[in-house]
Amino acid sequence: MGNKIRLTTAQALIRFLNQQYIEVDGVETPFVEGIFSVFGHGNVLGIGQALEQDAGHLKIFQGKNEQGMAHAAIAYSKEKLRRKIFAVTSSSGPGSANLVTAAGTALANNIPVLLLPADTFASRQPDPVLQQIEQDYSPAVTTNDALKPVSRYWDRITRPEQLMSSLIRAFEVLTDPAKGGPVTLCICQDTEGEAYEYDEVFFQKRVHYLDRAEPNERELVAAEQLIRSSTKPLIVVGGGAKYSGAREELIHISETYGIPLVETQAGKSTVESSFPHNLGGLGVTGTLSANKAAREADLIIGIGTRYTDFATSSKTAFDPEHTRFLNINVSRAQAYKLDAVTVVADAKQAIQRLQERLTGYSSAWGSQIGEWRQEWAAERQRLAEISFQREGFDPEIKGHFTQEQLNEYADALQTELTQTTALAMVNEAVDSDSIVIAAAGSLPGDMQRMWQADTPNTYHLEYGYSCMGYEIAGALGAKIAHPDREVYALVGDGSFLMLHTELITAMQYDYKINIVLFDNSGFGCINNLQMGNGGGSFYCEFRDTSNRIMNIDYAKVAEGYGAKVYRANTPDEIRAAIEDAKGHDGCTLIEMKVLPKTMTDGYESWWHVGVAAVSERESIQAAHASKQHMLEKAKQY
Repeated sequence: MGNKIRLTTAQALIRFLNQQYIEVDGVETPFVEGIFSVFGHGNVLGIGQALEQDAGHLKIFQGKNEQGMAHAAIAYSKEKLRRKIFAVTSSSGPGSANLVTAAGTALANNIPVLLLPADTFASRQPDPVLQQIEQDYSPAVTTNDALKPVSRYWDRITRPEQLMSSLIRAFEVLTDPAKGGPVTLCICQDTEGEAYEYDEVFFQKRVHYLDRAEPNERELVAAEQLIRSSTKPLIVVGGGAKYSGAREELIHISETYGIPLVETQAGKSTVESSFPHNLGGLGVTGTLSANKAAREADLIIGIGTRYTDFATSSKTAFDPEHTRFLNINVSRAQAYKLDAVTVVADAKQAIQRLQERLTGYSSAWGSQIGEWRQEWAAERQRLAEISFQREGFDPEIKGHFTQEQLNEYADALQTELTQTTALAMVNEAVDSDSIVIAAAGSLPGDMQRMWQADTPNTYHLEYGYSCMGYEIAGALGAKIAHPDREVYALVGDGSFLMLHTELITAMQYDYKINIVLFDNSGFGCINNLQMGNGGGSFYCEFRDTSNRIMNIDYAKVAEGYGAKVYRANTPDEIRAAIEDAKGHDGCTLIEMKVLPKTMTDGYESWWHVGVAAVSERESIQAAHASKQHMLEKAKQY
């Protein structure tokens, strides 16, 4: 038996976190960067005391909202390609409940984060304690049980000695690229302060090895045969390709064998937009060039993708009669999707091994790749130059609003700025190595189509969960990961209202973030959805009880917090604001009033949504009939 050391459960936890390292490709680094906290009665006297006594190398950030600080932790890990994490601690009750949304975000995106919500008393003697819920069927149920379905691994610590086995299991999950996701360890608040004689060996340095999974010979033979039998293969670059660091391999296999690339939201900027074989985003938020290629391809090579409904246009993006699938993924479950031939392996390793075997192969795409890129470049330029007209405005752009409704918005918001023009100007003005963050609303569609990511790994979209309120907290996490680069949160007014308080945290710890706010006075994306499927404009616009469009001064909100603010409603004002913000040391907010119905849409894509099968509106009846027609075309897997 080794030497013993008497510690509280919380002190043992913090000491253990300080000794966890990860090794990737021979490079060893500490795995846990720090802890975000909102202290309450459930954790301040346990984990709080342990951190105050000896935090080791862990950086400590005081969050303002549990969901927000957890989103910052998720964004940090995503920027570090899942090779470093933050832990997040909250009190029991509402603090723990606030973590549920963030845990879902991490789970959907396969991002590791360690959640440490306090729990009620293991002894149950003071029960019911402050913030404790009570269920008649079981006294063991607490708020933290709500985190079970959104955690990759979940445990409740009721005894100090349970911590040891639970932490070993937790870090096995956190460092596994196939299972990476949120780990939740609920520690009862009395247990946090209880002491135990821990063996010192438990606190020795541990190195977790991220070994790249190699494809086996059977998989390589099957993959090679499938590619050689195809004439027009297409590579779908997913988030797994980015986390694997497979940029050079993707470029090499694409150039050598004439295989074009298309991107998911998570995979965008793995290879820069300027790469001649990169056709851009795929699916509902995709480019016309990418969607044309997907329709014509006879083989889809999915690399590190989950094939979400947006990426596949609800499984209508491909020709179900003639298209086959080859999936490369570290997750066996993901590799099986769409009845594919599977290669369960690391993306970088698998591509390296495949490109060695394809000597002499050439696709039949030829000049079509370049022609499609030119076609899309012309369309992007058109979108960037759209100007609003008070009479005869392009109906393709104004969508289902009448000219009079758009004029009403122009008067209320005192702007004639279109969203696509605003986005193009922002893209043009920011430095190419800047990191851009977005998550929800219409901006992800506009950005996947229009944003030119000319530096790899600068495009950060949370679209696995499309969580409103992620953007500003995510920008903080990205800035902590890259303190030497400019970070921009592109956010709609709806998402800003959902959650923006980690702006205070960024200012508190001198992490400069830039918020670019697109204000169209409503939930514009969902308004498009309801009207595009035959409905009216129902409770998605921001109108007061007198039916007037609300014009909110968001710049004044940020100014009250202490940020430098700009109001920019013309292309020249946008350029000037961004240039000035670059020279400012602190956080900034650029408020842009943009007209609704001026975002991108369509490009031969379709989204399967729940259109009402019974309605008095003929327009909804027509939308439902159109849906049924599209379902007949969908690949049924």
